[in-house]
Amino acid sequence: MFTRDLLAGRAALVTGGGTGICRGIALALAAHGCDIAITSRRAEHLEPTAREIEHIGVRSLAAPGDVRDPAALQQAVDSAALAFGRLDILVNGAAGNFLCRAENLSPNGFGTVVDIDLKGTFNACRAALPYLKLRGGVILNISATLHYGGTAAQLHVSAAKAGIDALTRNLAVEWGVYGIRVNAIAPGAIDGTEGVRRLLPEDLRQNAIDANPLRRLGTIDDIAHAALFLCSDGATYINGATLVVDGGQWLTNRALGS
Repeated sequence: MFTRDLLAGRAALVTGGGTGICRGIALALAAHGCDIAITSRRAEHLEPTAREIEHIGVRSLAAPGDVRDPAALQQAVDSAALAFGRLDILVNGAAGNFLCRAENLSPNGFGTVVDIDLKGTFNACRAALPYLKLRGGVILNISATLHYGGTAAQLHVSAAKAGIDALTRNLAVEWGVYGIRVNAIAPGAIDGTEGVRRLLPEDLRQNAIDANPLRRLGTIDDIAHAALFLCSDGATYINGATLVVDGGQWLTNRALGS
């Protein structure tokens, strides 16, 4: 549905790009002409996806780095900019999650998810800023809909993602002057992801489908297509928005996992 050269000549860094939704986004950006660097804590998550990107016909870089470590992340960003000669797009998708009721949630467990999701997003944005300022660019943060209502056993993730929404809006205001657009995508239940495997065991799967206005779970392609649009010149006047991609689930009063 998009022209193959939609992002030709541009370069992106995708955190968490070796697996799940962000792997899908990385491959979609690559398929539309963008050079792609992916980063993750573990190198073994990166190499297979980096090879897939190369087979598409664009340049790829696997740059291991923990988003919780500002110095390591800065090195990954610098490596991407050096390899490609530029950096136009940053996709922040590195995330941590586990199921735990609030009464059993330790301070360390709460803090770990905030460190990865929220602080990691800030660390990546800050590291990429000098490169994005050179030509203008796009930051795309991956949020969630968990905090739109109450989602049991997801307090830590909900708090971190709510912070990402606030970060998205504030950076959009501050960095718009540099020609940098900052937006977010809030996926709903996306089939084939670790989040759905944890939140929707098989006995709850059909209930989730029946509760969705479109009567299906989302796909990784649904999120990748939204990302392509927001990263493209078709969205040049969209800034500070969080695009909900969940089939309308957030409009209902039936929260998943409650």
